[in-house]
Amino acid sequence: QVQLVESGGGLVQPEGSLRLSCVVSGITVSIYAMGWYRQAPGKQRELVAVIRSDGSTNYADSVKGRFSISRDNAKNTLWLQMNSLKLEDTAVYYCKATRVFTTYWGQGTQVTVSS
Repeated sequence: QVQLVESGGGLVQPEGSLRLSCVVSGITVSIYAMGWYRQAPGKQRELVAVIRSDGSTNYADSVKGRFSISRDNAKNTLWLQMNSLKLEDTAVYYCKATRVFTTYWGQGTQVTVSS
């Protein structure tokens, strides 16, 4: 059984930081494209960052220079370091694993940026 379990969300003030984690079981993260997505109320889910099996990364323009995605193959865990958080970063953040025609999602973790 494949499970992706996110944690690390919470309430943070603007310019603060959070580190999200996605602990994966049932698959090996190193051979999947692993990504973070987010969905704000009333908006579509959007890509935040992705790290591919070769280690290459891509970021949404809105988070470039502030967020960093990484992967710990030994722990089968995906991370998202979020710095200089803005009000518009408020959303539910989801972890996603993709390989060929197979996709798995986590249940999401809420990130709220508010003063």
